Amino acid sequence: MKSVLAAVLCVFMLGVAAGDARANDQFPSGNIKIIVPFPAGGTTDILARFVAQYLGDKLGVTTIVENRAGASGTIGSEMVAKSPNDGSVLLLTATHHVINPSLYAKLPYDTQKDFSPVAVVASAPNALVVNKDFPAKTVADLIAMAKKEPGKYSFGSAGIGGANHLSGELFKQMAGVDIVHVPYKGAAPAMNDLIGGHIPIMFDTLPTVLPAAAAGNIRVLAVTSKERAASLPNAPTLDESGVKGFEATAWFGLYMPAANNNVAYTKLVAAMKDILAAPETREKFATQGVEPGKLTGAEFTKFVDAEISKWSGVVKTAKVPQQ
Repeated sequence: MKSVLAAVLCVFMLGVAAGDARANDQFPSGNIKIIVPFPAGGTTDILARFVAQYLGDKLGVTTIVENRAGASGTIGSEMVAKSPNDGSVLLLTATHHVINPSLYAKLPYDTQKDFSPVAVVASAPNALVVNKDFPAKTVADLIAMAKKEPGKYSFGSAGIGGANHLSGELFKQMAGVDIVHVPYKGAAPAMNDLIGGHIPIMFDTLPTVLPAAAAGNIRVLAVTSKERAASLPNAPTLDESGVKGFEATAWFGLYMPAANNNVAYTKLVAAMKDILAAPETREKFATQGVEPGKLTGAEFTKFVDAEISKWSGVVKTAKVPQQ
């Protein structure tokens, strides 16, 4: 009797395994949901809706975006980490994903073990900007002013621990200046105060900076990327401006739950490579001041590991308190 039961159980388990394999081989077997761990309307959300459209067209399935905001992106990220790894639930998030391990004493997931990085969707430099009436005309001017009167000047950001905040902290460390961080609850109120003259300096992403700069309300002193930004070709990099080796690019990545290179993961990586290489993607992304990403799969995974290490050092040196 036991041998019969064992045989039946074995056949059953083989059937389940075969069914799982078929489901994986047939990816996508249903609709895809992209989780954005931030509110609707921001750059991450806008990019996710582009990706949903392109990915849906490429794979022939309905792809929707769902916003699960809160706790610097950790709420939505946790949801994805605990989802099936069949490619039906994806995460599109920002640089916070690699900064949060240094900011939170305990996360409800392991950033490196619980996700498989699919592709860098887009990247954009932050910009060092000042109020239109601020005396500094160049980065060298700003550094000289800050060194002459340490602690007098302040810079705003969208909040503690974000890429623009830490770009400012990295600038302080590499330029050897003391400027005070003023965190806001979002980029919009910080930009409003910069325009109004309540703060003199700010680091922010190009999608937020470009409209205010075009209107003449702020001035761009430099961009934080390694190379000049296509959307601001006349703005020098911080490296060009004397802060040698400075690079802090905001980027947005697509992930799925840890997949161990399964079929769904392989197909998603291939699809994103095609999407990001398409001319129409570059044209569409340019309207947001961002450029399509170039890293996918294993290359993106190595980049994530390097970014976690990099920002951990910045957070520790800046003594940003853990949450």
